[in-house]
Amino acid sequence: MDIVRRSRYLDRLIAFQDTDLIKIVTGIRRCGKSTLLDMMRDYLAQQGVPAERLLTFKMESLEYAGITDYLTFYRMVRERIDGIDHPYLFIDELQNVEGWEKAVNSLRVDLPCDIYVTGSNAFLLSSELATLISGRYVEVKMQPLTFGEYLDFRSIDAVAAEGLGERAELVSKTGDRLNSNTVLEQYITYGGMPFLAHDEPRRELCRDYIRSLYQTIVARDILSRVTRRGRGAITKRDVLERLCAYLADNISNQTSVNKIVGTLNESAGGKTNASTVSAYIDALEETYLFTKVKRYDIKGRELLKTGGKYYIADTGIRSYLDGYRGSDSGRMLENVIYNQLVFEGYEVFCGHLRAGEIDFVAIGEGSDRKYIQVTERIDAEATRERELRPLKLSTLGKIPDSYEKILIVRDGDHPTDIDGIRIVGAVDFLLRNKITRG
Repeated sequence: MDIVRRSRYLDRLIAFQDTDLIKIVTGIRRCGKSTLLDMMRDYLAQQGVPAERLLTFKMESLEYAGITDYLTFYRMVRERIDGIDHPYLFIDELQNVEGWEKAVNSLRVDLPCDIYVTGSNAFLLSSELATLISGRYVEVKMQPLTFGEYLDFRSIDAVAAEGLGERAELVSKTGDRLNSNTVLEQYITYGGMPFLAHDEPRRELCRDYIRSLYQTIVARDILSRVTRRGRGAITKRDVLERLCAYLADNISNQTSVNKIVGTLNESAGGKTNASTVSAYIDALEETYLFTKVKRYDIKGRELLKTGGKYYIADTGIRSYLDGYRGSDSGRMLENVIYNQLVFEGYEVFCGHLRAGEIDFVAIGEGSDRKYIQVTERIDAEATRERELRPLKLSTLGKIPDSYEKILIVRDGDHPTDIDGIRIVGAVDFLLRNKITRG
C-alpha cells in the first residue's frame, strides 16, 4: 500500500528538524502518527542522512515489553545509540513508559540528537511530570483524514466545475466524473481512518476495523490503566460503553454532566454519579475519541461555564456505534465541519445569542473569524429562515461585528448569497483550499 503524503503534518515536523525541541505527535489511535514518523524518516534518508543514524523504537512491540519505566528506557536508548553521531530518534507510542519525560528530556540534554515522539493519550502531556519539558517541545496534533485528504488516498481529484466559480467536481484516477455527494456520504459514513481510505469502502471491512479500534481504545487505553490526578481507576466497562454510546448518539447536541447522569441512570437503573461520569468523560477526551466544544457568548465576548457540545474524532466510529443506521445525517455533517475547522487551525466554539444559537464561532489568526451554520437543505422556507435567523441577527445589532457569516448546505439548489450571508455547498466548503483550476 502506497504511503500518501500528509503535507500539513509532515511540513510541521520538517520545520522543527534539528532544533532543540522534542517533536511530539498526538492523536487518536490509527490516525496515522506512526506513518508520519516513517514519512519523516524517509524524508531524512532522501536528504542524505545515513540509515544508522535513523533509529525507531516502536514501544508497543514485544521487543520492548519489559520497558515500562524511564530509567530502563533511557539506558536502552543510550546503549542503542552509543557511538552514533547525531542520531534521529523516532519513539512510537511512548505513553506507557512511566516518567517518560525524564528520559526524553535527559536524552535531549545529554546528547546531540533530534527526537520525535508519538502518543495516543493526552496523559502524554498532561501529567505532572510534563512540566519537565515545558517550553522544550512542540506538539503536532494529528486527526483522521479530512475530506480533502480522503480524496488524496482514493486518488480522486477535485476540479473547478466549468462556469460555476467555486463549485467542485470530483474526478477519479481513470478520468470518470463522480457524484460528489455520494463520495461525501461514503466519507461521513465510514470515516477517515487512513487504513480504510485507499479503496471504495466495504461495510464489513470497515465495521470490523472500527470495532477493533474502538475495543483497543476502551480496553487498552482506558480500562487497563490506572488514572492519575487522584481519581482512581476506570473500572466500570458497562458505564464507559453506555457513556460512549450516549455521546456518539448526541454529537452536536447541547448537553451537560447532570443530563448525562440522569439519562444513564434512567436507562440502566444504576447509581452513576456526576464525579464518575466526569472522570469517564475525561478519559474519553484523553484518548482523543471525543472533544468538548465550549459555548461562546458572542455579544458578551466570553466563554460560558455551562452547556457545550461533544464531537467525535471520526464519524466512522459514530456510524459503528450507531449500527450503521444512517441516522442524524445533519449532525454527522456538522461533526465533519467541526473536524475540518480544527484541522485548518481554527479555535472553535458554539455561538450563543439570547435570540438563538450559531453552530460554530471559528476564530483564526488575527482578524480571521467566521460564524457558521450547518444544515442539510434549505429548500423549505421555514428551514431556510430557521438556519439564517441567527446569522441575520447582525443586521439587528445582536452580532456587533462584520465578520464573515456562512451557511453550509449539503444538498439541493441554493443561491450563493442571502442578505450578505454566504451560502456554500458542503463539498465546496470542505474542498475550498484544494480545488484544481484549469
